[in-house]
Amino acid sequence: MKAAVVTDVSKAPTYADFPAPRPQPGELLVTVRASALSQLVRAQASGRHYTSPKPPFAPGADGVGVLENGQRVYFAFPRNPVGAMAEQVCVQADCVVPLPDGIDDITAAAIANPGMSSWAALTERAQLQQGEGVLINGANGASGRLAIRIARHLGAGRIVVTARNTAAEADLRALGADVFIALGQEPDALQAALRAEIDKGIGVVLDYVWGSSAETIMQAATSHAPGEAAQRIRFVNIGSLGGLNINLPAGLLRSTGLELMGSGLSSVSNADLVRCIGEMFKVMRHIGLEIDAVGRPLTEVEQVWANSQDRSRVVFTL
Repeated sequence: MKAAVVTDVSKAPTYADFPAPRPQPGELLVTVRASALSQLVRAQASGRHYTSPKPPFAPGADGVGVLENGQRVYFAFPRNPVGAMAEQVCVQADCVVPLPDGIDDITAAAIANPGMSSWAALTERAQLQQGEGVLINGANGASGRLAIRIARHLGAGRIVVTARNTAAEADLRALGADVFIALGQEPDALQAALRAEIDKGIGVVLDYVWGSSAETIMQAATSHAPGEAAQRIRFVNIGSLGGLNINLPAGLLRSTGLELMGSGLSSVSNADLVRCIGEMFKVMRHIGLEIDAVGRPLTEVEQVWANSQDRSRVVFTL
C-alpha cells in the first residue's frame, strides 16, 4: 500500500510503498480518507515527541476513514508503525467513533485534535464545574479559539483570554471571551491585570503557552488576604509554545490554591480522548465550532511538509 514514510527523522516523509497492516484481536481495519498534519504529528515525525516511534514508520495520529462495513468513522492512535497517513490502518475498537452526517472528512480531521485539547482538559482533568471562571492562556491559536466556545458549552461562567496579538481581541470576544488581556504588556502591568481577574474568580486555567506567561499567571494567584485560604485554581498545561521550562518556587505552591496538571497523551487514556472527540462531534454544529482547513493529496506530502504556512490546518486526503 501507499503511505507517507519516515525513514530519517531529520527529513520530511516521502510518498512510498509501505507494508499493509493486518488487524489483531480487538482491532478494526480502517481505510483512511483524511488525516491532519498537526503540530503533534510534526513533533512525532521529527523524533521530538515523547511518543515518537522509531523509523521506518508512517506518521499520523488520527483521521477519518471507513470501516469494512462501510461506516464512516473518526479514528485515533493507529498501531505503529503504520500511522494515519497511510491507505489503511489498524486501530483498537475503543479508539473509533462514528462520524455524524453533515461533518465533512477534512473538517473532522482538522478539528479533532485542537478541539479535544480543551474538551479533555476541562472534563477529564480539571472537571469544570458549572459557572466557574476559565482563563485561556494563548487563545489566539486554533485550539485556543475552539476552547472559548467549548468552555462556554461545558458550563464556564466568565471566560478570560490572553494573547500576544492585540488585533485578535475583537475576534476572541466575538467567539465568547468576556475579558482580553494582552501578553505583550510590561510584566508588572500583566501581573496586575491577571491578578484582578483571578480575584474575581478563576477556577480553571487552560495553558497553551507555558514559559513566562504561565509563571506570571501563577504569581498572580497570590493575592488572597493573610490567614485566608487561597481560591482553588486547577492549572492545566496543554502546550508549550512559550518555552519548555518555567521557574517555580516551592513557596508559590504552598501559598496558593494552585493545582498543577497536564492534559494530553498518557494523562488521559486513548479511549477517553477519543470519547471526548466523539462528544465534541455531536455538538459541533450546534455550538458553532469551526476551523480553517485545506485538503492536499497525500502524494504531495514531501512538498507540503516543508511549507511553513498553515501547518496545523493541512489535511492530507487519500
